[in-house]
Amino acid sequence: MSLRWQNIVIDCTDTLLVASFWSEALGLELHGPEEGEYWIEPGGESPDILFLHVPEGKSVKDRIHLDLRPDDQAAEVERLLSLGARRIDIGQGEVTWVVMADPEANEFCVLSARTPSATS
Repeated sequence: MSLRWQNIVIDCTDTLLVASFWSEALGLELHGPEEGEYWIEPGGESPDILFLHVPEGKSVKDRIHLDLRPDDQAAEVERLLSLGARRIDIGQGEVTWVVMADPEANEFCVLSARTPSATS
C-alpha cells in the first residue's frame, strides 16, 4: 500500500477570493472552477492547494498553516499586504517571522530570509 499527498485544503466562504489571493501570492496559475472548486498546482512532488466552499465563516485559530520563506521578508510582507493579507497577532510575541492572514483570516507566516549558508 502506498499513499500520495494530493492536496492541502483551505476552506472558504468565497473560494474565488481566497484562491485568487493565494494564486497571486505564490505566483501559481489558478485552475477551476470545477464543481465549484478552485486549485493551484505547485508542481513536482508538492501537493496541490485546493479551495473548498464551506457555508460557515472561520471562528477559531487554524490548527495548520503555511510557512513561507521569502528572499526579502519586508518586501514580501508589503507585497502580501497589497494583495489583501493583513498582519495579525496570535500572541506570538517577539519572533523573527511575521504572522499574517489571508482575506478570510486563514493564518500563515512569512519567515525571515534564509541566510546564504543555510541554503547549502
